[in-house]
Amino acid sequence: MCQTDEEHVARCLNGEPDAFGWLVQRHQNAVLAYMVGRLGSRDLAEEVTQEAFVRAYFTLGKLREGKSFLPWLIGIAGRVGQEQVRSRRRMPATGDTLDVPAPSEAQTGSESLMRAVARLPAICREAILLRYHAGLSCTEMSESLGIPTGGVTKRLSRAYALLREAFTRYDHLSEDNEVKV
Repeated sequence: MCQTDEEHVARCLNGEPDAFGWLVQRHQNAVLAYMVGRLGSRDLAEEVTQEAFVRAYFTLGKLREGKSFLPWLIGIAGRVGQEQVRSRRRMPATGDTLDVPAPSEAQTGSESLMRAVARLPAICREAILLRYHAGLSCTEMSESLGIPTGGVTKRLSRAYALLREAFTRYDHLSEDNEVKV
């Protein structure tokens, strides 16, 4: 059974469009989190994510290497997001706001982490997604992003520091708000 992006891309290109559903299911949350952080609106990010997957499906033949599907998809989503922002500037404001509430007791750790990643600066968010969601090594990320390996490690270090700071701040808030019996 196929388990990699590369295998599913090949299946899709060989006439099995259902293989694309696996790619959507695997990467949808990562692209959505990236776009929420970039656009500041969950509704707009959902629209952009959907459009990015549609465009990716119809241009899948242009992808050079199946294993670099996620970086390629994030690039498409970024361009779609820019188009949406430009078109919305021409229209009256619709009141889009950031729909990423602070972590609550009911949230799982992974939901809190996704929200924290969504709030990272774009270059840090991209590095985290490529490293942990796409599973790329620093060398592969370097090639994909067209930057030196040192630049990749610097982005990752900055992202880790920001995430540690966010969760440390959250832990302090939780301790301060704790009900004492």
